[in-house]
Amino acid sequence: MSRRAVVLGAGIAGMLAAAALSPAVDHVIVLDRDELPAGPEHRKGVPQGRHAHLLMPGGLEAMDRLLPAVGMREHLLASGAREVSLSSGMLALTPAGWFRRWRHDHHHVITCSRALLDWAVRTAVLRGTTVEVHRAQATGLLGSATRVTGVKLATGKGKGKGKGTGTGTDTDTGTGTGSGFDPAFLARHGVRLSADGREADLDADFVVDATGRGTRIVSWLHDLGIRDVREKNIDSGLVNATRIYRTPEGARDWPLTLIQPDPYTGRPGRSGMIVPIENDQWMVSFGGSRGGEPPKDPEGFLKYAFDLPHPLVGRLIAGAEPLTPVFTSHSTSNSRRYLEKTRLWPERFVALGDAAATFNPLYGQGMSVAALGALKLTEAVGSSDVAAPGLARRVQRVVAQPVEAAWTLAVSTDVLYPGVHGGSPTLADRLAAGYSQRLTRAATGSYPAASALWDVTGLRTGPSRLMRPATVLAALAGSPLPPLAGPPLTAQERALLTRLTRTPAPVSAQNEGRV
Repeated sequence: MSRRAVVLGAGIAGMLAAAALSPAVDHVIVLDRDELPAGPEHRKGVPQGRHAHLLMPGGLEAMDRLLPAVGMREHLLASGAREVSLSSGMLALTPAGWFRRWRHDHHHVITCSRALLDWAVRTAVLRGTTVEVHRAQATGLLGSATRVTGVKLATGKGKGKGKGTGTGTDTDTGTGTGSGFDPAFLARHGVRLSADGREADLDADFVVDATGRGTRIVSWLHDLGIRDVREKNIDSGLVNATRIYRTPEGARDWPLTLIQPDPYTGRPGRSGMIVPIENDQWMVSFGGSRGGEPPKDPEGFLKYAFDLPHPLVGRLIAGAEPLTPVFTSHSTSNSRRYLEKTRLWPERFVALGDAAATFNPLYGQGMSVAALGALKLTEAVGSSDVAAPGLARRVQRVVAQPVEAAWTLAVSTDVLYPGVHGGSPTLADRLAAGYSQRLTRAATGSYPAASALWDVTGLRTGPSRLMRPATVLAALAGSPLPPLAGPPLTAQERALLTRLTRTPAPVSAQNEGRV
């Protein structure tokens, strides 16, 4: 008997879930409400899409395991993404001081625009599977509290018709066009239309909700009779502001530059970063918690750079050529749905990625958590039938493991900022903050301490890594080296910084970055 899985959402979580399910079923259909671009372009359904994203080591390793025939690292680099060593290729000012740069080369992140990453993941999945992508808006789940049997869809009748396209043989696009369904899709998948043609039911043997921050999973489960989903929201009021610049001449190999916020002062957090991305561009992104928000106007944006705890970012971009206006986003809160703890859970249904939990994007963990969740799914369906009793509940519980690790890191820091909504620091948070301060101070001059931090923030290991004897001893011993007075620049980088500081802004900088 032919089996079909339906994945709601064609972002990173959805496409990786489709890759996870593809070997276990006969057909995988991915549905997304957006018309997906043919290339690496921004789309409305990704609220943080214009801001800085880092693909952490744990997330990249999960993607490679999900798509072994493609090789995600090579695919991303061939598509234009950059690879950065955290130990040798990053300038980072922490609340405890500047990190040193080490010759060790064991921790790498992938940097690129979110648009490129989404497109690269989508094309990789479509290239290696028979997954289909169609445009459709899910409005609910079919089934009951004990089993999901499909999804409810809005057909878009009366709002223009079109067809969704994009299959494993259409590796260049994977796009969906129009807002309705073409007759071939209806016939091939047995979609049942309502009498007025405005709604449709699509049966499925397995359903994944990967609809992101806008998920309606709590209300959908409520409609099925599951009404005990506990939710928690922690909102530091973070605002992101981002602008793209042309990489200055001679600066293509300039390190990833990060000015971290300080959550221990009782004042609003302010951060800034320069991320090298595709097409010889810099993505410059600022973040400020409630009371310290970055402005949207170009002049205020540049002033904010100089007002950070160190003016390095401001000095680098003052003479650089902006290519875009300043984009801002307020969609940054931490939201957790404890789906794994409900009394009942329906068979053949799981939620992954931001549908399960969203994190403050400052910590760069959302995409990697989604990849790790999809990896948990593929491990489960690889050793059991998708229809096996209890499979969906087991998956939802193991998916919660990387979610919990990322949640703990994000929330234990965010609750320390003034004006946070949804929580206040507990004794455990303050103890964790004290240990984190001590370990970070040690990491400014101790590679073992820095490596432990990168392992955890990069989602290679869980937080227990920080409590290993060797790490605790490193924290207690402190930094064996004196603190740095400034960023650890090479002689070539120092000369470049001097030149860039003296370079006047190009004419286009006076035109709000339009080219």
